[in-house]
Amino acid sequence: MPLTLPPIDDRKYQQLLDEALARIPIHNPEWTNFNKSDPGVTLLELFAFLTESLLYRANQIPERNRLKFLQLLGVPLLPAASARGLVAFRNERGGPPQALTLTEGVEVRAGQVPFRAERGLDVLPVEAACFYKRSVAPEERVKEYYQELYASFTATAPPPAPLNELQFYETTPFSPRGTEPLDLNTETLDKALWVALLLRPADRKLPDALTRAREELKGKVLTVGLAPAGGSEGRDLVPNGQARPVGSAVLQFQLPRLPVDGKLPEDPALRNASWRTLVTSEMPGEPSVVDVPLPSTLGELELWTNLDPLEAGTRDFPPSLDDEELEARVITWVRITASAPVTTKLLWAGINAAPVSQRERVTSELLPTGSGEPDQALKLSRAPVLPGSVKLSVTVNGITETWEEIDDLTSAGPEVSVPDPRLPPGSPRPARTRVKVFRLDAEAGELRFGDGAHGARPPLGATLRADYDHGVGRAGNVATGTVASGPALPPGIQVANPLPTWGGSDAEGVREGERHISRFLQHRDRLVTAQDFEAVTLRTPGVAVGRVDVLPAFHPALSPNEPGDAPGAVTVLAIPRAEPDAREAEGPDTFLDAIACWLSPRRLVTTEVFVRRPQYKPVWVTVGLEVVAGVSQAQVREAVKAALIEFLSPLPPEDAELLEQTVSLAGANLSTVARRGWPLRKAVVALELAAVASRVAGVALVRGVRLGLATGTQQDQIPMTGLQLPRLAGLSVAVGDAPSLDDLRGTSVTTTQRPFVSVPIVPEECQ
Repeated sequence: MPLTLPPIDDRKYQQLLDEALARIPIHNPEWTNFNKSDPGVTLLELFAFLTESLLYRANQIPERNRLKFLQLLGVPLLPAASARGLVAFRNERGGPPQALTLTEGVEVRAGQVPFRAERGLDVLPVEAACFYKRSVAPEERVKEYYQELYASFTATAPPPAPLNELQFYETTPFSPRGTEPLDLNTETLDKALWVALLLRPADRKLPDALTRAREELKGKVLTVGLAPAGGSEGRDLVPNGQARPVGSAVLQFQLPRLPVDGKLPEDPALRNASWRTLVTSEMPGEPSVVDVPLPSTLGELELWTNLDPLEAGTRDFPPSLDDEELEARVITWVRITASAPVTTKLLWAGINAAPVSQRERVTSELLPTGSGEPDQALKLSRAPVLPGSVKLSVTVNGITETWEEIDDLTSAGPEVSVPDPRLPPGSPRPARTRVKVFRLDAEAGELRFGDGAHGARPPLGATLRADYDHGVGRAGNVATGTVASGPALPPGIQVANPLPTWGGSDAEGVREGERHISRFLQHRDRLVTAQDFEAVTLRTPGVAVGRVDVLPAFHPALSPNEPGDAPGAVTVLAIPRAEPDAREAEGPDTFLDAIACWLSPRRLVTTEVFVRRPQYKPVWVTVGLEVVAGVSQAQVREAVKAALIEFLSPLPPEDAELLEQTVSLAGANLSTVARRGWPLRKAVVALELAAVASRVAGVALVRGVRLGLATGTQQDQIPMTGLQLPRLAGLSVAVGDAPSLDDLRGTSVTTTQRPFVSVPIVPEECQ
């Protein structure tokens, strides 16, 4: 049973007063008036009140001892984590187009929550529109028409091989709000995303608008923001490497390679677009920015001058645009292609982008003067403090020095360098360790200094000033479009966040820290055993981890295999707590990114760690039952559904710890399914589901259970291998016989006319 804090004295005011009044006849028999109007009783009431206050303070001693024990053990409380995000700037300044450079650290705001840009950028006076070529299959009549129209293209195809047939596409805008993910390798005709750099609408009225815009762009850096779409691919931590997405591709950012004067050759077989790569970048695992240096020559930013109208959009040329006004605003095209045939899913792309982190800067905060005493501790005015952001300056006699932050003061050197008497004379002196250092408690916002023997002491009367950043924790996770202002932005510069920010978490409380004392003393924040992996993963800041399974010596790519078959590999399967139906959400997989970045510095350098979500296998279940007479059928039916959903859930119940204690007190054992969620590699068995349904109160008899996959016939059991877990795709409970699986899946044969009319899509251009 849990240990409770024993109170030193649990007496209250009334008990103290009654006890004092009861002692009066013993010590003073002549005192017989015990009414409240008696002055002696009034004094007793006063002393009872004061005694109760003293007892309350005395009862806090065990609590203070526990907190002090926590400090002596050196168990750190996790500080607040700063939210991160991506913003896109728009240059809406009037007058001639002019690029504006923003420096690193420029502040933008979401209401009262401040963010700061982590890098500088050129905010170019252009707009961008993203398109891709989506393959379509037109009807035969339209196909024949275009085959006749473009017959010359198939006959004069460029080398290495002539075209055998035309491939049709539609110019499709890429979602500007990050709501429709795009896979470049499966959903596009040419495996490319096309970014059109456009004139601003107001600049079209200027004379030679295109030329003036290109003059302003040459030599600048185009910052392209990319947000990958989330998935279940997972993250790999290779030995002595950084976290990276599984099977990440290399993206190429290209501009047109124009011939002399921008004119294509007269030979039809050579009239094709050529592209040159400006920069390459790995497919990011989270929203990030790629710097694309633009050429310094005006001619390299122009387009083809003798392009035939029928050639627009064909072969390797940019997609054709039906909007003439938009076509007239095109300055140049940037093509983004993937170099490997792996999944390359993008959720958002844009220009003038910059990564931001939620933080507020405090500069030159004056701290209490130094006292010259050992083990000085100074409190910053704002907490929690973001680790690594504190810069401390100490001024003594007009001379200012910068002191460094250190993890452990015991490793600091002494104030006065004294030779080691154990070494013989003439021995080389050891390398001098850092002396003027301090240790930061980020969660409490406290600076601690050495005792003279280990770390210097701030001298008496020294002036201390600190620059640091502090955050607001979870409040920094804001929605799309919330970051919309900036007090330091120049006029005409607008900002918005195209995606929600992520990663913000509040500081860990004392209660949470106490629960992790034993675990921390075991692993000391290092990943060695399977229990270490589980304990550290559960403490990942910024995400709510609902379940962790650690599979030692298991490689997920070598399936089918069992744990123990891959020495040096560890697979960590993690499920977020807020995943009730275990569905995979589109968007940047910040959940896996946070876990991978948290585990990377804590693992052994020789360990290869694979961070994965489960692979959900949809199952369909129908149950037929009989209900006890006099019991509500609807109530029993819903109770059976709830029992089956909880039984097949990949997540443990929220009160799993309390449930486990209750069952253990009763002398029983809690099943693994109820304690940890559905186990890995455990098959779903129809008879086991029938047993779960039969244990529900009000069920007289289970008449049958039908179990199956999305297609196929009924099965007695569905095996689970590797990282597979069941996902209840469909459930039907009825009184009587079990319903048909085809009716539940909607695959039964029907002759009902569909309530819509199919309309063929006529392609706008072909290739």
